[in-house]
Amino acid sequence: MSITAWIAVAVFAAAYVLIATEWVHRVAAALGGAAVMLLVGATDAGHAFFSPAAGIDWNVIVLLLGMMLIVAVLKRTGAFEYLAIWAVKRARGRPFPVMVILVVVTAVASAMLDNVTTVLLIAPVTFLVCQRLGVPVAPYLIAEAMASNIGGTATLVGDPPNIIVASRAGLAYNDFLNHLAPLIAVLVVVFVLLCRVLFRSAFQADPAKAAAVTQLRERDAIRDPRLLAVSLGVLALVTAAFVLHAVVHLEPSVVAIVGGLALLAVSRLDTGEVIADVEWPTLAFFAGLFVMVGALVNTGAIATLSHGIADAVAGRPHAAAMGLLGGSAVLSAVVDNIPYVATMTPIVADLAAAQGSHGGPHVLWWALTLGADLGGNATAVGASANVVILGLAERAGARISFWQFTKYGLVVAAVTVGISAVYLWLRYLAFA
Repeated sequence: MSITAWIAVAVFAAAYVLIATEWVHRVAAALGGAAVMLLVGATDAGHAFFSPAAGIDWNVIVLLLGMMLIVAVLKRTGAFEYLAIWAVKRARGRPFPVMVILVVVTAVASAMLDNVTTVLLIAPVTFLVCQRLGVPVAPYLIAEAMASNIGGTATLVGDPPNIIVASRAGLAYNDFLNHLAPLIAVLVVVFVLLCRVLFRSAFQADPAKAAAVTQLRERDAIRDPRLLAVSLGVLALVTAAFVLHAVVHLEPSVVAIVGGLALLAVSRLDTGEVIADVEWPTLAFFAGLFVMVGALVNTGAIATLSHGIADAVAGRPHAAAMGLLGGSAVLSAVVDNIPYVATMTPIVADLAAAQGSHGGPHVLWWALTLGADLGGNATAVGASANVVILGLAERAGARISFWQFTKYGLVVAAVTVGISAVYLWLRYLAFA
């Protein structure tokens, strides 16, 4: 690697240490790191702001902004209070069944929409549920972020890396359902069982509060029926456009921002108040992170590492699949999985062509997808949904630290990636 590439690695490592140790706020660390990358020449304005492979992913930023606007309007209708009361009543005020409901809903919704959109919608419900029951909100939010990453792995639209893989490998929506959805269903069940152990201290509710919530009527929570109907209509159209992405040929970011702005226009709400609810620090953090990771891509640091992995497993199909799964999981825990997958896809395409039909034509693509998606659960900055959850929690006064998230994430990532390795081996490699 060049001197500039080594400098870029050093800058990224320093920024990551600051984020992990929280010596400075994560937004300041990310933006500061991005600024240094620009100053040392590891990237430039053209790459940082306009390159789809080595710069800010504006599709993610605009998707987040559009969905944040929709959530900000929905919040004023009482819809989240309605859902919170409904969930608590169905669980009879018991904290663990509440978490199971929220986790399963999050996983299923993440498969149909995408993981970031889902956590934006489910987090406000979670704040209200935990407030009503008198339980700490952090474990529930952490569980939902992880469930969204697991559930989003099941479909082509569930996680942005899946779209990149599908485009490069020529995979269809049903390919993901046939090959990954069965595994993800198992992983969701396993994750629910893990939640019972990992978050057991969070399942002590206030009996009086739980009893009081079960006496409430969901319909009394709705404050603006007209706006609720309009909001749900817009959300339904946005959801349909997400699912029918291959038919309507509109990027999710375009759908989200058009839906968010349209809803804001017809809501009759004060525009300034709604915009103030947008998680601007989270968007700024993503921008800084994208620039830093883009600098690693631009200088060839990630490509060097990726080629090293590819060379190490070349000609050994079993090692290639397991190496891709494990290596992708580790790297996606540290850097954003979108540029990582974008960098790896041409390498995996060459490996898949050289491997031929051994283990099936797509086993390496499934290994890359599972590693990149599930490895994101390992750390607080490993996946977009994790970062969004941390931003929402901080805004609500329930701050989740890097290590508070990561100590659970490492366990979940290790278990789910381990089960995925067994699945890949049994289904594609053991009898090939």
